[in-house]
Amino acid sequence: MARAARVIPGGVSSPVRAFTSVGGTPLVYRRGDGAYLEDVDGRRYVDFVCSWGPLILGHAHAAVRDAIGEAVARGTTFGAPGETEIELAEHLTGAYPGLEQVRFVSSGTEAVMSAIRVARGFTKRDKIVKFAGCYHGHADHLLVAAGSGLVTFGHPTSAGVPEAFARETLILPLDDEERVMDLLQRDGDRIAAVIIEPVPANNGLLPQRAEFLATLREETRRAGALLIFDEVISGFRVARGGAAERYGITPDLATFGKIIGGGLPVGAFGGRRDVMRQPAPLGPVYQAGTLSGNAVAMAAGLATLRLLDALKAWSALESLGGALEKTLTPVLAAAPFAAQMVRVGSLFWLYLDGGPMPRAAGQVSPAAAARYGPVFHALLNRGVALAPSAYEVGFLSLAHDVGHFDRLATALAAAFTQVPQPPA
Repeated sequence: MARAARVIPGGVSSPVRAFTSVGGTPLVYRRGDGAYLEDVDGRRYVDFVCSWGPLILGHAHAAVRDAIGEAVARGTTFGAPGETEIELAEHLTGAYPGLEQVRFVSSGTEAVMSAIRVARGFTKRDKIVKFAGCYHGHADHLLVAAGSGLVTFGHPTSAGVPEAFARETLILPLDDEERVMDLLQRDGDRIAAVIIEPVPANNGLLPQRAEFLATLREETRRAGALLIFDEVISGFRVARGGAAERYGITPDLATFGKIIGGGLPVGAFGGRRDVMRQPAPLGPVYQAGTLSGNAVAMAAGLATLRLLDALKAWSALESLGGALEKTLTPVLAAAPFAAQMVRVGSLFWLYLDGGPMPRAAGQVSPAAAARYGPVFHALLNRGVALAPSAYEVGFLSLAHDVGHFDRLATALAAAFTQVPQPPA
């Protein structure tokens, strides 16, 4: 890490990796297999980060490795349409509700940035509505009351974002139908789109009520605004058709990443056919990318999604999530302070405080974050890797089993009894 810090800002290529909020020195890893990571010193860890979500099959799955190898042998990128790109697009549109056309990009940030531009082009309006604590990548106009690393470091916005950009983004609290209805009924004719993580997972895991999401659908339709589901995390994880399928609500546009690239850099945005006539070359909204739809990422994503279908993965992941919850519940109940687990399918979050389960960013207790750092390091010292931030969620993969859950439970129980906790 000392070498890294000389040539990479903070020694990392994404800020939460820097351990700033939990203290200590980040680990450097050299390989992963199944449910395990191995660091450069040869220590192995049960991995509940899964590269922040893409590795739903676990590290270095043979089917994905084979698909990547075969793709590389044919050529890594063409800068032109490729057969696998078309096949992956067919798979996505066949799986996700209301997704009639999709375009590939190279990251979740790029997908959201493009979807917002398309929404503005389609509606000919400028204003965007987002929700406090939801993170939609690091495009300028969305780094307002964002989650993820911005919460970890205690900054609700980012330096370098012009005030003029921020003024085009309106902020609402999660889980508040009245505020949504008031804004959209008063100013709906100025709003291009409302964007939300339907399963907010960047300011802790904040499950939303189906009734709240249904209100977004109804009020955006009434106002002539588009509803955008940011499914970069939840897409192809909480259900085959993402949160749209899980909650029975079809957005106008959706964004994807992580799982659809099988562990390689990827993003995608798509939706209704009439809306998707906006991007060039069909329409006036410009969007492009040299490596968009590159052959290797498309092959890895297609192999992953086909295997998930073959394995009936979402039922299996739901069962794994239930088993993890059952294993951790008595350990959390015996903690020296209030502690609970929040779960949506194979997403989970250890919330080290009591009270009602948070549904909005402002409800997350600062005490939970203060307690998390010592617990995180105690787990790491016992060979269990969780995210190095109290505000990030954990991920399960098909490579996990009850033995890994038992190991987490044992390590967590030891952490609770041996690590001094800061006062609430």
